[in-house]
Amino acid sequence: MNSIFKFALLSLVFSLTFSCFEDNDDTASGNSDIKNFVWKAMNFAYLYKDDSPNLANDRFGSDSDYQSFLNGYESPEGLFESLIYNRETVDRFSWITNDYIALEQQFSGVTKTNGAEFNFYYAPGSSSDAFGIVRLVQPNSNASATTLTRGHVFNKIDGVTLTEDNLRTLLSSETYTIHLATYNTNGTDVPEDDSLTDGTETITLTKTVYSENPIFKSEVITVNNENIGYLMYNGFVADYDAQLNTAFGEFQAQNIQKLILDLRYNPGGSVNSATALGSMITGLSNGIFAKLQYNSDLQSNNTNYDFTSTLSEGDAINSVGLDKVYVITTGSSASASEMIVNSLRSYIDVVQIGTKTVGKSQASITLYDSPDFQRQGANSGHLYALQPLVAITVNKDDQAVPSTGLTPTIEVKETVSNYGVLGDVNEPLLAAALAAIQAGRFAIDVNGITPILDSNSFKPHSQEMYLD
Repeated sequence: MNSIFKFALLSLVFSLTFSCFEDNDDTASGNSDIKNFVWKAMNFAYLYKDDSPNLANDRFGSDSDYQSFLNGYESPEGLFESLIYNRETVDRFSWITNDYIALEQQFSGVTKTNGAEFNFYYAPGSSSDAFGIVRLVQPNSNASATTLTRGHVFNKIDGVTLTEDNLRTLLSSETYTIHLATYNTNGTDVPEDDSLTDGTETITLTKTVYSENPIFKSEVITVNNENIGYLMYNGFVADYDAQLNTAFGEFQAQNIQKLILDLRYNPGGSVNSATALGSMITGLSNGIFAKLQYNSDLQSNNTNYDFTSTLSEGDAINSVGLDKVYVITTGSSASASEMIVNSLRSYIDVVQIGTKTVGKSQASITLYDSPDFQRQGANSGHLYALQPLVAITVNKDDQAVPSTGLTPTIEVKETVSNYGVLGDVNEPLLAAALAAIQAGRFAIDVNGITPILDSNSFKPHSQEMYLD
């Protein structure tokens, strides 16, 4: 676990706080024991502890009071949810899992997926019916073996018309069939006269265990004798930091003068990986990249993530030493993606292209049912773990990402009728970045509809920024 939690220094406080609260009910894997873990972990680490009255250190006068409180909740999930501060407006991201093995696999890039990612929109003239557009097909996945391609439109799954309310259920099946459709703009730039027509083609997709390489594209584009690096990076996954470093080694070898960092579908991930990426872009090897600030009981653990010259394994970082970077974002860009933009702005010029980001500046950590909440020594009677928000991130100048998201310098949308080919110079967002490099800032038509959801929205741990 990250050194932010200096458990040894806090052991006395910890033992005094909880010594009177002994769990005498149920077996080691019973609900009472798990609920006991949930409360203790949240009391210790939760970022918004001071705003959640039931987490106060003096909340319970006796063991009996504490047990009565725990017994008032039927499940660990119910207790956990009751401790969350303002779920709708403040803490949208803390969560609990009953299978931390699956969580750990996700954080290492291993999931069960068919390899297709979608954006979902309201159907023309409707505020409930929906349709999907394929935004990405992972290489060597189940989806890649079908005829499915980026830009395909569909409005049904297994014969059921898509709605905002049934998307989660329909997408949760191990195997499902999508029904392709045609979206027609009727030759105008306004959505009011658009239409959606059923098609006849169907494509069946099946989920398998898949390891996603977050480095989706890495190449050098030559424009007017200038070498421009293009990196589409879809997740901050520490297991792929070495490959990310290799990509920058290639950029370095080809002497790129500009870099386009495409984070449009990147929901976040490892803070260490974000710090390493910042170092690769700037060439900085010291100084504050980001600051982490904890709850009032853990202020002594406030810490800085500094630029570095090496990866965690000791390999030297390949850097391109740029003083300006072009970053593509959308409403699917969150957490560590936003940290990159926010933190680099304290040091270099960041030109943000696309649409507004999610607006998540908090970081989380995995807490296990063990004496110090670490993985080692976790209760073998269950697989519950917590992923609560434990810190807020700010840049060197103490600026956090606004909860409303980061607003682009140059606004441009992926349009329903022209998603384009990722990495192609004519793809709308990449084309806008290239135009900005050549001509500077300029206005772009931003007419078109905005996604209501994307397929990552249905993953319980999407948009995470986690401490590893």
